[in-house]
Amino acid sequence: QVQLVESGGGLVQAGGSLRLSCAASRIILSINDMGWYRQAPGEQRELVAAITKGGTTDYADSVKGRFTISRDNAKNTMYLQINSLKPEDTAVYYCRPFTYTGAWGQGTQVTVSS
Repeated sequence: QVQLVESGGGLVQAGGSLRLSCAASRIILSINDMGWYRQAPGEQRELVAAITKGGTTDYADSVKGRFTISRDNAKNTMYLQINSLKPEDTAVYYCRPFTYTGAWGQGTQVTVSS
C-alpha cells in the first residue's frame, strides 16, 4: 500500500517561511505526476502546486511566486518551499500522485498568524 507522509508544518507569522516534505514508500515519486494540495477549514481541498515526472512545475495563481515544488529522487521525497506566508495560507497540506485513488495521508498543518 502506498504511504505518503507529510511533515514540516507549523505555526508561523505572516511573512515567514516553511518547507514541507512528502516522504513516500511503495511508490516512486520520480515516475509520477505529483501534487501538493491544501484544505482550509470549511473549504474544499485545492491543488496548489504540481510537478510532472519530467520535472515541469505549475502553481495555483494564489501561490505563484511564493511556493516552490521540488523533488529529490534519491530520497524519494517531494518538497514544498513556502515563502512570504499569508494568513490565507492556513490549511492542512497534503501530497499525492495524480493517479492515486487511495486514502489521503494525514497531512501537515500550516497555521499563519497575522
